[in-house]
Amino acid sequence: MIAIVLESVLTCPHCGFAKQESMPTDACQFYYECQHCKALLRPKPGDCCVFCSFGSVKCPPIQQQRGCCG
Repeated sequence: MIAIVLESVLTCPHCGFAKQESMPTDACQFYYECQHCKALLRPKPGDCCVFCSFGSVKCPPIQQQRGCCG
């Protein structure tokens, strides 16, 4: 069984601010507000959530190779 990582560092593409966040295991996170510049991050086309687009670790469903959680 694969160990699932539940923490990911989100990095804002606008200002470069990075913060470690806990990932939900039961839902995708479609929006994230940067605490530094207040930009609203949304997933890039083809990604299911902000963690897959801007995180250091992909979301739990992708880690488990279950496909998109959205």
